[in-house]
Amino acid sequence: MPNWNKSNWVSLVPNGIGHVKPNHYLDMAKILWRNRDQLPFAWRILTKGVCDGCALGTAGIHDFTMDGVHLCMVRLELMRLNTAPALDVKLLENAEALSRKSASELRELGRLPYPMLRRKGETGFRRISWEEALALAVERLKAVDPQRIAFYLTSRGLTNESYYVAQKVARFLGTNNVDNSARICHAPSTVAMKQSIGAAASTVSYKDWIGTDLLVFFGSNTPNNQPVTTKYIYYAKQQGTRVAVINPYREPGLERYWIPSVTESALFGTKLADEFFQVHTGGDKAFIAGVLKHLIENNWTDEAFIHEHTTGFDELKASLARQSWELIEAAAGANREDMLRFARLLATARTAIFVWSMGITQHADGVSNVRAIVDLALSRGFVGKPKSGLVPIRGHSGVQGGAEVGCVPNQFPGGVAVDEAGATRMKQLWNFDVPTVRGLNAVQMIEAAHEGMLDWFYISGGNFLETLPEPDFVRTAIERVPFRVHQDIVLSPQMFVEPADTLLLLPAATRYEQRGGGTETSTERRILFSPEIPGRRIGEAKAEWEIPMLIAERAKPQLAKRIHFDDGQAIRNEIARVVPSYDGIQHLRKTGDQVQWGGERLCETRDADGKSIPSFQTADGRARFSIIEIQTKSEDGKLRLSTRRGKQFNSMIQNRRDPLNGARREDVLMNETDATRLGIAEGDSILVRSEVGELRGRCHFAPIAPGNVQVHWPEGNVLVKRGVCDPECGIPDYSALVEIEQA
Repeated sequence: MPNWNKSNWVSLVPNGIGHVKPNHYLDMAKILWRNRDQLPFAWRILTKGVCDGCALGTAGIHDFTMDGVHLCMVRLELMRLNTAPALDVKLLENAEALSRKSASELRELGRLPYPMLRRKGETGFRRISWEEALALAVERLKAVDPQRIAFYLTSRGLTNESYYVAQKVARFLGTNNVDNSARICHAPSTVAMKQSIGAAASTVSYKDWIGTDLLVFFGSNTPNNQPVTTKYIYYAKQQGTRVAVINPYREPGLERYWIPSVTESALFGTKLADEFFQVHTGGDKAFIAGVLKHLIENNWTDEAFIHEHTTGFDELKASLARQSWELIEAAAGANREDMLRFARLLATARTAIFVWSMGITQHADGVSNVRAIVDLALSRGFVGKPKSGLVPIRGHSGVQGGAEVGCVPNQFPGGVAVDEAGATRMKQLWNFDVPTVRGLNAVQMIEAAHEGMLDWFYISGGNFLETLPEPDFVRTAIERVPFRVHQDIVLSPQMFVEPADTLLLLPAATRYEQRGGGTETSTERRILFSPEIPGRRIGEAKAEWEIPMLIAERAKPQLAKRIHFDDGQAIRNEIARVVPSYDGIQHLRKTGDQVQWGGERLCETRDADGKSIPSFQTADGRARFSIIEIQTKSEDGKLRLSTRRGKQFNSMIQNRRDPLNGARREDVLMNETDATRLGIAEGDSILVRSEVGELRGRCHFAPIAPGNVQVHWPEGNVLVKRGVCDPECGIPDYSALVEIEQA
């Protein structure tokens, strides 16, 4: 074949037989069988809807980056959530029995069809009417201080419309205590990018990946979390793109992958990464500091770009000059020769795109980690031009838009700050009083609940028990809330935490059942329309946006018209008016309709001749370098632990074994050198101990940097200490120092 490149082949064995890898075709057959009772409905969802998995974004089974099919196992594995039948509500009469089931076992029971009520001391739930449920929620709501209520929404298929209405309801009821699951993923990226370049989203489109000179992944495992990116990488490599990975673990999925919809790759596999650079957990910014040091010392920086478009470089340069190589190497877990090798890659690249994810953000210094990546890009002028930019890649379809339409405690829709001036502006738009005090974020909500300072808690989707550090603490916190509302499409373990007083379960409809359709915003800032899909409807489930609206209308009937929406179109009309960058959302009507706010690239303008010119959305129009502060921590012989994802979507575990590396959920990924030093062999039962908890598992040798180990998330949360958060954005640190011994 003329376009096939044998140098990128993994093996001559067809379809990677004998390799540890996903069997995509067998998995597809299994999913087909699971959805056999609703195949026409499932097919309509696939071909007409927008994916409810990661945030790459589709219109049916096509995207806006490449020709051909855009479809992955993440989306297919989630399909059963949309086609499942109703569960038997009689099962809910025995809450204790259900509390012993895992999250995946609860999902298998089916969709939640009716409102259900459980009071303190009762053995289970009983079915109630919507009127009774709404009246009860309102009765309890009116009895509490607005500052003691909170709303949390996760990204499980929620649309921009749902996020917008929920945050408006919170403000309508007098609180800014509203947050979404971006709190534990890309909150650091939003803060750091806003500080550095004035833009808090991906600065490029996915099309820019294809043909860039260099594509770099920091702390990201896209083959697991955004599998279609492997197809983008394949096409990029066809055009000469080189791929580099900076990560403690040499991720097998980034090393080689069999892309099922590309014939060459499906047959012989594709070597994705050209270069791996292994660092310590949390060592990324020290590694970047060393790379910058080399770029400066070798005069490989883009001096013209720095002079014309940035500020603060001299301060960064002086700071780096004071830092010794010994300090940088110790903190990075990499030697200066590796840093020089990466610096050369950057120096010889005319264009580059930097992609990062949770390996960068889920640290107590997540914001400064992201700032360091931005510093590196700015030093070579890799922002504000074609094929170059910054990509905080999103793993969930709702979080990009959720924050942008205001579902956060510190900003109103459109990024308006929560303060007196911001509240005044929103009052003019909404025509009701808006609270001025910054609200609680998701982590603070749980802390407040534990301290008895939260009386009314509305949780849409999610599962705090499996997403936050120290699950026992989280369980106690949830137990102490007098009135809880769990809105969801299926059951989850946190619903069976016994109520302090009253607990409501409210059945939600999926995004594909939403009246008037809905939208999501992809990683590349593309607002995509997903129409209502004809098909089976479950019991009395209501749209995700409609339920909080109905509560608000009954809580303040005299102002009900100011919070009411007839359908999704009415919500989009208001979003267009309230969020200027979302203008155009009101015109989306059918599959394929989309608008990309900010255009193809942010931080870029064009002169009269059409030439690209960097332009930053800061007060002075210049991007800002930051100082990279490096500290080494005393480890006392302990190992650095981080949490990883396996075969799962968010905390939703889909298989006990990860097909990309063969690891089971109980496996602890260790470097063989570390294991030998501790007298541990492959497959041994081991005990992992941190300052806050213990985890029993099995040793699994892996190509991970010495001194580092990984365990699966959320199981590993028992080892992670609560309260260790980035001071600038509130994201929890999901790493720990641990000791390991044979069990």
